[in-house]
Amino acid sequence: MPQIEQIAATYASQIFWLLIVFGLIYFGIGRGMVPRIQGTVEKRDAQIADDLAAATRAGQEADATEEAWRTRMAEARQAALAETNAAKAKATADAAERAKAANAAMQARLDAAEVEVNQARASALASLEDVAADAAQGIVTKLAGIEVSREAAADAVRKVVTHG
Repeated sequence: MPQIEQIAATYASQIFWLLIVFGLIYFGIGRGMVPRIQGTVEKRDAQIADDLAAATRAGQEADATEEAWRTRMAEARQAALAETNAAKAKATADAAERAKAANAAMQARLDAAEVEVNQARASALASLEDVAADAAQGIVTKLAGIEVSREAAADAVRKVVTHG
């Protein structure tokens, strides 16, 4: 059979060319393309490592910036608290001084009012003594029928008022 006789020659030729094609593919891909792919993968890994390092540095810088901000905020709070306390103390001192001035003014008015009351009392007592002297003079004249001088009636009223 002629087909069987051709098998060895046909298959030997096909196997030869198969080995040549696989060899070319192996050397073409294995020696030419794989190193480039590995280089790209290594560059990518290096870029990822650099990006991670940059992100770590940026995170550390952000933490340092945040800490500096917190420190400045604490200092600002302390300064504001000190200013607030100083303003409260000043306001308290001003209020105390105004109250002291108002108390002094009120005391002066009270003293003036007491003087006026004492003068009015003295005036009223003097008027009362005059009225009492006039009444005593009129009563003595009506009851006893004796004319008493104004000075004698006033003297008698003064004695009664002074000694009771």
